[in-house]
Amino acid sequence: MSQQDMSTHYFPLDTATVVGYVRQTPELKALFNDSDDIEAVEVGDGNLNLVFKLWARADRRRTVVLKQALPYLRLVGESWPLPVDRARIEAQALEMEYRLVPQHTPRLYYFDPVMYLTAMQNLDAHIIMRNGLIKGIKYPQFADHIGLFLARTLGCTSDLVLNSRTKKASVVRFTNPELCKITEDLVFTEPYRRTERNMYHKEIEPQVLALQADDGLRNQVARLRDTFMTQAQALIHGDLHTGSIMVNQTETYVIDPEFATYGPIGFDVGAVIGNLLLSYASHEVRTVDPLQRADFRNYLMDTIIGLWRAFEREFQRAVWDHVDRINMPKGFQENYMLRVFQDSAGMGGCKMVRRVIGLAGAADIRGIEDVTQRSIAASLALNIGQALIMNYNRLGNIEALVDMAISCKPAYPWRA
Repeated sequence: MSQQDMSTHYFPLDTATVVGYVRQTPELKALFNDSDDIEAVEVGDGNLNLVFKLWARADRRRTVVLKQALPYLRLVGESWPLPVDRARIEAQALEMEYRLVPQHTPRLYYFDPVMYLTAMQNLDAHIIMRNGLIKGIKYPQFADHIGLFLARTLGCTSDLVLNSRTKKASVVRFTNPELCKITEDLVFTEPYRRTERNMYHKEIEPQVLALQADDGLRNQVARLRDTFMTQAQALIHGDLHTGSIMVNQTETYVIDPEFATYGPIGFDVGAVIGNLLLSYASHEVRTVDPLQRADFRNYLMDTIIGLWRAFEREFQRAVWDHVDRINMPKGFQENYMLRVFQDSAGMGGCKMVRRVIGLAGAADIRGIEDVTQRSIAASLALNIGQALIMNYNRLGNIEALVDMAISCKPAYPWRA
């Protein structure tokens, strides 16, 4: 493909064409020397997009990550079309997050509105958090880091901070209906009915069918779905699971905000909590030694408590310390945070159930090879998720949430 074609027409890149694209794009060419031999690999997880890492063979510090939106859901194929404009939303969300929390957001180098491509900082010194948790790695600073990220990105994009005109213009800019529909379907709808897109393992089918037949549970999920669809509280990441977080022992970065939209604050907070609880459930079987298992699961629960406390603390600093105390008195603030906490609990439960039953499950559970062990972990994750959903609007604090999760047990193997 000629240089002109590359600059005026959309086409999916591959490892054969991406190096030429970089060399012909002035904003990216500057990242490398003219004499550099550039190596490229495709590292996408296979769900939505093409993702490439490029670096100079002579100096790997000269490096970049390119992410290109495909016009369909890669996990399923061309039968599930998706708008490539999601790349524009992701780029603008990254810009917003970098402005608010640069220490936890990868730097955006360039957005190409023709190729629907974002070029960003390569986090080669970090790993995907889900993979680290599967291995039992602890991240001692994660709770404080993610609490700060959540407080600033959510609090500072809400009506609590923005003036009315700015907030409403931002809602329009981040309207993301097609990807919101994916969330509405995969998180709040399909796990609770029979559908061919559900991908749970047959060993847990009795528990899945009982869950789907539970009217009380489905009533609670319907309330949470309504909150997600109607409450434009803040600019949410929209897909903040442990696969969207890059970490090491001292740093935390949040990536992949292409699902960004205006929604309830509790959706992002709950997504992180729910994913930590998925890890907790998986180590029911992943960690064989009982002392090591207890130690790592205690770390996970301490992290959940710590992230909520950090979120509250940083929300106070970023938001409540600066509001009009006449229109937003202390009682309103306390009630607001309680509602955010309860939304977080319920939506975290929905995220857990979705990852066990629905399309695109989490490797924490689905990556367990042994059928019996996988079923035990999946059963426990479902029971914790259901408990959160059924009780979210009665929980009063983060310690009660953790105590409730610890009290849950797997239902598998089935007992007479």
